[in-house]
Amino acid sequence: MSSATMQLPPPEQLIARLADQIAPTLGPDLALIGIHTGGVWVMDALLARLGRDLPRGVLDISFYRDDFSRIGLHPQVKPSDIPFDMEGRRILLIDDVLHTGRTIRAAMNVLFDYGRPAAIRLAVLLDRGGRELPVCADFVGANLELAAQENIALTRAADGALGFKVEQRP
Repeated sequence: MSSATMQLPPPEQLIARLADQIAPTLGPDLALIGIHTGGVWVMDALLARLGRDLPRGVLDISFYRDDFSRIGLHPQVKPSDIPFDMEGRRILLIDDVLHTGRTIRAAMNVLFDYGRPAAIRLAVLLDRGGRELPVCADFVGANLELAAQENIALTRAADGALGFKVEQRP
């Protein structure tokens, strides 16, 4: 296990930090959208922690990635589901790990296919740096430095408990 993950608080603690940051921004025109898969897990945990019933949506950005031809089709492509009108609404886009910024760029492209929101803010559980695009999160659970060849992923056990897994990239 990487020394970086040993220094990380448990995901539940990071979700509590995010909830504390987000709570003052809640309002009637706010909707949450989680990026499949980890962002949806974070969104669900945030909603439970906030104790609010807010409109929620799920976004799969697989076909919008600019590196689709290089990484191929993800084996778990799911349909996006945004069951509310996005026009003029404030959106809180949620993901598990912010790295290059390419996932967020793709997510914003998908969102604009659904309408023109009044604003989009970004919440991430972990910001690991390494941007390739000018993307910055508004709400961050923790910042983490990993070696270039390391990748961190949010995991979910059968009982719903969240955890982290660090893998070495070839």
